[in-house]
Amino acid sequence: MEETFEHFSFPIIGSIAPSFEAETTQGKISFPNDYKGKWIILFSHPSDFTPVCTTEFMAFASMGEEFESLNTQLVGLSIDGITSHIAWLRTIKEKIEYKGMKNVCVKFPLIADLKMDIAKKYGMIQETSSDTKTVRAVFIIDPDSKVRAIFYYPSSVGRNIEEIKRALIALQTSDGFKVSIPVNWQAGDDVIIPTENTCQGAMSALNSEDKTCLDWFLCLKRLPKERVFKKLLNSKKE
Repeated sequence: MEETFEHFSFPIIGSIAPSFEAETTQGKISFPNDYKGKWIILFSHPSDFTPVCTTEFMAFASMGEEFESLNTQLVGLSIDGITSHIAWLRTIKEKIEYKGMKNVCVKFPLIADLKMDIAKKYGMIQETSSDTKTVRAVFIIDPDSKVRAIFYYPSSVGRNIEEIKRALIALQTSDGFKVSIPVNWQAGDDVIIPTENTCQGAMSALNSEDKTCLDWFLCLKRLPKERVFKKLLNSKKE
C-alpha cells in the first residue's frame, strides 16, 4: 500500500512571516512581533544531540556578534523539548571542540516545538524526509516581518553559515542602495543598477563614465565595502 503524507503550506518570498508564540531556551517569545525593526534568521534543525546540527549551532553561535552587528536576530527551532535543548547546548559549551571553536555559548533562542505546530506552519516537515523531524530550513525575514529568502537543506548536509550571512548582507544592500546583486557578489564588489526603460536612457547609460555597461540592459557601478557597512550601521541605529 502506498504511503501517504499530510501536506503543509509554507511561507513564500514576499509574504508575511506566520506568527506564533513559543517557549524557548531564552524564555517565551511572540514571533515575529518581538523582533520588529530587526532582520531575523529563523532556522530549523532535525534534532538535538545530532552531529551535523551540533557543528551548525557552533558556527551560528560563534558568528553571533557578526549577525548582531547586522541588526539581525538568530532564532533556532526543533521539535525537541526545552530540557533536551538545554542539555544539548550545555554539552556543546562544555565538551565539544570543532575547527577552532570551543566553549561555545549559544545565546540566541532555541524554540521547543514538541507538537510541531510551528514546523508545520513553516513547511519544515516535508514528505520526502522523516515525518518526525524538521529539515534544515532557513528563513530570512526583514524588519517589516516579510519573508525575503528561503533555503532548504537535507538532514545529511550542513549549511554554509557564511553564505547565509552573505545573502543577508546582499538583501540589506539591495534595499539600502536600490540596486540588484550579481552572481557570487561580496560586499565591495560592483552592483547592478536599474535598467533604463527608454531608448534615450539606454543610450545615455552606455555613454556614462560613472558606470560600466556590458550592454544597455546590464550596467554596474562601484559600491565600496566601506559604504555598504556604513549604510548598514546607520540603518541599525534608525
